[in-house]
Amino acid sequence: MLLGTRKLAFLSLLMALTVVLIILSGVLEFNTLFLLALASFGAGIAYREGGLGIGFGFFAGSLILGALLAPNKFYLITYGAMTLYLIVSEFAYDKLYIVKSITVRNKVLWLVKYILFNLIFISILLLAPKLIFPGEINFKVQLFIIAGGQIVLFLYDKGYRYFQGNIWEKVRRKLKLNE
Repeated sequence: MLLGTRKLAFLSLLMALTVVLIILSGVLEFNTLFLLALASFGAGIAYREGGLGIGFGFFAGSLILGALLAPNKFYLITYGAMTLYLIVSEFAYDKLYIVKSITVRNKVLWLVKYILFNLIFISILLLAPKLIFPGEINFKVQLFIIAGGQIVLFLYDKGYRYFQGNIWEKVRRKLKLNE
């Protein structure tokens, strides 16, 4: 898909802002998850403005720049997981337009989102548990972390949907990106 110069310039600046947020997540340790979530919203914007190819290109570019510039490289795993979740959920949303019933579409979309999230989250929890919890993780703690992750997913997704529907649409109109 060809992008206009205005969109291309905007997405370039958005990638720079995304990388700055990734860098700040390593500097300002008390706001790490918030800053990484906000950075991942940039890939969602890129997907909505340019489609799947542009979204994945944005994702790959921000990961490469983050790997070169970020002080804490481990945070790129969290950023990558959050961004991959957003891009795949946006793609699933686009593909589910064929379902006529809105309630069925929403239920299927949430099912896809929870399956995707749990594939990413549980694989990280099992393969690299120290990325999530620094102490010893027994089975009860794992169950608690998995249950907490479901709540965090719901809040993260609701925050992203609010951002896209309310904040981004207003900014998009002011930037005149649809011209």
